[in-house]
Amino acid sequence: MLAAEVLDYLGRKERVLDGTLGGGGHALALLAGGTASVAGIDRDPDSILEARTRLAEFERTGRFRAVEANYADLGEVEELVAESFDGILLDLGISSHQIDATERGFSFRPGAPLDMRMGKGGGDLDAAELLNTSDTMTLGSIFRDFGDEPRAMRLAREVVRRRGTAPFATSDDLVGAIRGALGPRTGPADFARLFQAVRIAVNDELRGLERALPSLRDRLTPGGTIVVIAYHSGEDRIVKNAFRDWSADCICPPKQPVCTCRGRPLGTTLTRRAIVAGEFETIRNPRARSARLRAWQRDV
Repeated sequence: MLAAEVLDYLGRKERVLDGTLGGGGHALALLAGGTASVAGIDRDPDSILEARTRLAEFERTGRFRAVEANYADLGEVEELVAESFDGILLDLGISSHQIDATERGFSFRPGAPLDMRMGKGGGDLDAAELLNTSDTMTLGSIFRDFGDEPRAMRLAREVVRRRGTAPFATSDDLVGAIRGALGPRTGPADFARLFQAVRIAVNDELRGLERALPSLRDRLTPGGTIVVIAYHSGEDRIVKNAFRDWSADCICPPKQPVCTCRGRPLGTTLTRRAIVAGEFETIRNPRARSARLRAWQRDV
């Protein structure tokens, strides 16, 4: 996604961290297009395996390595302790192979299990458990805040009502609740939006991003660049606000008489507005329509 734009910002960097490795598409572009070394991390072991297979040649020469980890917990990744990078990339959301693997439960294909966990930790809460145990207010918040659903509480009540008869287990159960609450004219766009809301909640994606951004910034070398591609308005808002604050001289409250913050910008926002995919890319890959790329550079 937005590979050419990623190369514009990171293509000449020597040490790059790909914090959302996925199948290794962006890593391949960075490795093939220059002399960079890439460290890739992903919490999904299937993604790690796919990327290592795809990038085996670069792994053999020492230019690529992969670590199973969550980018939000970078400080706990022993293999990357104290390392710094000239470039960092986050391509948020889920990858195509995760969507295509019905057993992972990311899609609303009939009969898909309600899983949606990006990692495979046995103790992690899956989508079925979330839907079967969360109270009405929590579910309403998930559908409203992560799914932009104006009738979120109606849908939450429908989920609670239906699970009283039979627990949610497959995609059909959630699709049925959506149609029951929002009407029979709901379709794939609504299912995609609300399944995404549940996935974001299952994986704690927004809080993970908020927690990660400062630690990723601090891993940049002077003059280093971080690029983030977001697909959800909440993700993009977090990134935009972080880059804005890091680029400001002062972040004290407006009416505070004396500056008590750092008193200087930490770097420069390189994208005045988010970069979006062009017409050709969106035709080839409809998922690109929601992609928003932002970039920030640390001061030298």
